[in-house]
Amino acid sequence: MFVGELNVGSHDLPIGAELAAFMTEGWADTRRADPRPLAVSAYTAKRRARLAERFPGEYLVIPSGRLKVRSNDMDYRFRADSAFVYLTGDQEPDDVLVIDPSGSARLLVRPRSARSAGQEFYRDRRYGELWVGRRPDLAEAAALYQVDCAHIDGLADAVPAGKARVLRGVDANVDALISAGDGDTEFATFLSELRLVKDEWEVAELQHAVDATARGFEDVVKALPQALAHPRGERHVEGIFGLRARLEGNGVGYDTIAASGAHASVLHWMRNDGGLNPDELLLLDAGVETDQLYTADVTRTFPLSGRFSPVQRRVYDLVYAAQSAAIATLRPGARFRDFHLAAMRVIAAGLHDWGLLATADIADGRYRRYTLCSSGHMLGLDVHDCAKARAGTYLDGVLEEGQVLTVEPGLYFQPDDLTLPPELWGVGVRIEDDLVITADGARLMSGGLPREASGIEAWLATLLP
Repeated sequence: MFVGELNVGSHDLPIGAELAAFMTEGWADTRRADPRPLAVSAYTAKRRARLAERFPGEYLVIPSGRLKVRSNDMDYRFRADSAFVYLTGDQEPDDVLVIDPSGSARLLVRPRSARSAGQEFYRDRRYGELWVGRRPDLAEAAALYQVDCAHIDGLADAVPAGKARVLRGVDANVDALISAGDGDTEFATFLSELRLVKDEWEVAELQHAVDATARGFEDVVKALPQALAHPRGERHVEGIFGLRARLEGNGVGYDTIAASGAHASVLHWMRNDGGLNPDELLLLDAGVETDQLYTADVTRTFPLSGRFSPVQRRVYDLVYAAQSAAIATLRPGARFRDFHLAAMRVIAAGLHDWGLLATADIADGRYRRYTLCSSGHMLGLDVHDCAKARAGTYLDGVLEEGQVLTVEPGLYFQPDDLTLPPELWGVGVRIEDDLVITADGARLMSGGLPREASGIEAWLATLLP
């Protein structure tokens, strides 16, 4: 039911009997004799067991997702659903994990097509091996993922009568096959909460992502002379970081924000089409995503001249003080919202001292005109990880050892804000770091990059040609 007709472009010539026969002959045996299990497979069985324990006696269905066409030719590069990857390590499209009422798991996959029969391997533009590369066969998939594997065509039989909890909105074919149930929302919520606390393998993956990200930031600084000379210097910065992300991982974990000047006051500036002015700041918010899809999320704001002006430093120092106050609150048992509130108290007090606010009391709320968003979030397979978790276990919950999160306060002074003195117009600063909660506090994972203003200037001086 999932295979259907071959995905063949209309401009391909018909295949004659002679060519069809010839294409089935003369191929070497390239089956992998001893594929090694993925490192994550030592953890995925435990994760599936926890899921089955939460929903005993039920069928549970988690799809990887579907391919999506880009510009009427190739598909977008596929990125599997995070919950599916967490439970399997598999990153292939169209695959589906099914856990039956006994708790046994089966991974339904689209296996490698045989060369000895059929035309998929050379005619199908979406799935053909000669078009998009090799897929594992069933035996290889079972060895890689350390789970029982079967052909995706058996999905309907694997879920009798179509009764199951399904992670919906990931695969339209799966959604259509299995009727929606009242428990699907609860299922999605638990799948999100299951990932709140990271195991040691995940923390190591995130540290690798952070370390690669730090190298990407260094690459950007070294390339600043070329970026400053280009009319689209922001895009030059984006490209330099993207190269590091592709060399050391799957790519970027989210679209890079390379925001210079007043663009830094746009929270999600992703156009990156502006030039760079040596008198202004550059806000770089970027993260490498590892091959296993764990992402870093780091921001540094630095002067393109190499040294902060007095006004820039005043803003930077206030954000740095706010971030430092926030980091100091992180420990098991602290409320998740505590670090944001600690940062905002520092921000509001500073703005009050500058004469921009009538009061330093954050209950007033007016400080948010200049800082607007929250100061951090969970981090993992998604840049905003575990987003479907209940408020009581996340936003209104308490921190636990093994959680990984960002701390990212900022000040964003809009270029048309008449409540500000002109020297602050268009100045935007954010400092963002990734931390893992430990038994007695938190470990700064992104400490390889300087945070304090003088450290930023020394870092720039070391790296700039």
